[in-house]
Amino acid sequence: MGCLRLLAAGCAAFLVAGTALAQGAYPNKPVRLIIAFTPGSSTDIVGRAVAAKLAEFWGQPVVAENRVGAGGSIGSAVVVKSAPDGYTLLANSSAHVANPGIYANLPYDTLKDFTNLAPLAGGPNVLIVGQESGWKTFADFVAAAKAKPGQLNFSSAGVGSGTHFNLEKLKLMAGIDVTHVPYKGTPEAIADTIAGRVCCYFAPINAAVPHIRGGKAVALAVSSLKRSSLLPDVPTIAESGVPKFDYTLWIGLWGPPGMPADLVDRINKDVNRALASPDLNDRLVKLGTLPMSMSSAEFTQFIRAEVEDTARVLKAAGIKPQ
Repeated sequence: MGCLRLLAAGCAAFLVAGTALAQGAYPNKPVRLIIAFTPGSSTDIVGRAVAAKLAEFWGQPVVAENRVGAGGSIGSAVVVKSAPDGYTLLANSSAHVANPGIYANLPYDTLKDFTNLAPLAGGPNVLIVGQESGWKTFADFVAAAKAKPGQLNFSSAGVGSGTHFNLEKLKLMAGIDVTHVPYKGTPEAIADTIAGRVCCYFAPINAAVPHIRGGKAVALAVSSLKRSSLLPDVPTIAESGVPKFDYTLWIGLWGPPGMPADLVDRINKDVNRALASPDLNDRLVKLGTLPMSMSSAEFTQFIRAEVEDTARVLKAAGIKPQ
């Protein structure tokens, strides 16, 4: 009996050591990062910046792959079906929490079918219009929208995207009626806004600033409660006539369901360490996004609250899952 106990103890020690060894070895091959929105989108910009720093830490490539469409849900579905070994991860925006209130037949359960790893960064959207619109202020836009209910075409980066949700929240709180025109992604929406094919776009600030500074787009207001240091002269929507309006487009990192707890903790700590590194932190701040830091458990609580909040706003806006 004593020998059996010794053998069992030895096996247990071997398994624990094996787990620790496996964790220590991660990653021992390239990691695939599925980015749920188009190249040039805020999700892409932030996702690739974080991926580059993680590749430095891990000594393995983190290969970014854009899988776009359906408000980010196409890329999300790819990750849900992957092995829970940490070698396929998802970078998505706050569209992740809006999609349950917009799409009735998602191929996954947002709250149950993902491992919530870490938030990455968040920043405001900026309401932009083309130079030919003639609008100089947020009040000009609202006046035009109220003068022609339903006649102004307002772009987004796709149904269910954070830019779409931002629009619906504005329509509800400002009492305006504009027509939503979904695009493939942010670059396309910005291009058609500048060209005047649509009137406006809530562009992620890091994607919009070059066009604003280049004189091609006019910034009317930012969506956050406080002004952005990137555009200090551009007022907030809240101070432009819609009290308490606040929206932040945030980017997060997810894995498939069933990832081991020690691996989740390892990735979460490495992401937070990457975001705290001076070079990446400085780069993100200069892009108008603020790094976010949470444990995986805190991120899970954050996501649950965000799903509830977006569902409430979409319901109040009269949007039903389709």
